[in-house]
Amino acid sequence: MIDETDLSQEKKSLYEQRAEMTVANLQKKNICAQYVSTRPEALATVLGMIPPAATVARGDSVTVDQIGIIPELRKRGQTVIYPIERNADGSLAFSREERTKVAREAFAANIFLVGTNAVTLDGKLVNVDAWGNRVAAMIFGPEKVIVIAGVNKIVKDVDEALERLRNFAAPMNAKRHYLKHHQTEFGELPCVRTGNCINCNHDWRICRFTVIIEGIAARDRGRINMVLVGEELGI
Repeated sequence: MIDETDLSQEKKSLYEQRAEMTVANLQKKNICAQYVSTRPEALATVLGMIPPAATVARGDSVTVDQIGIIPELRKRGQTVIYPIERNADGSLAFSREERTKVAREAFAANIFLVGTNAVTLDGKLVNVDAWGNRVAAMIFGPEKVIVIAGVNKIVKDVDEALERLRNFAAPMNAKRHYLKHHQTEFGELPCVRTGNCINCNHDWRICRFTVIIEGIAARDRGRINMVLVGEELGI
């Protein structure tokens, strides 16, 4: 008997079609891109892109954590640079001064691992940042950038990406810091209290740097690499 409530096959097919178009358009912009179906495939793919002796920096990314890359790198004995490293209870491990120092060290890393807030069907990466260190490292600094994203991050265009950033990703991320990381100041943000962006000027506004990567120069091809995963990942 056909299970009309199970849409996994339809969803998988649609995701693959959207990912195929996105990958092709990223490659046209000199961003090396590939699609994998599952988290385990993503883990194996990303680990294969990182030489054993490489120094790896990472941005704050739920997707990176969901794939499980960092524990595997540490098993290999690799140095991982993470300015907002957290303790077991979710609190920040470093002081403000230490975080700034570590964030600057990330620019000299061999590899930068990061997610993306959105990727458009025509091959643009759209991100918003509170501090700016994550988007800055994507643009310049580390020798190679590996961007990992679930297919739920694919959007039609930049307008849809910005809508996603302002009214979903940023409020959700701020709420994550409030609930999981004991940063009570984020609980004061209008988007956390209401769920909607009002383009505030709050001291703890989480969306201060919006960056659209429309591709890279041909001479730099191979620096930015995208791994699209056929699962819903991240925020």
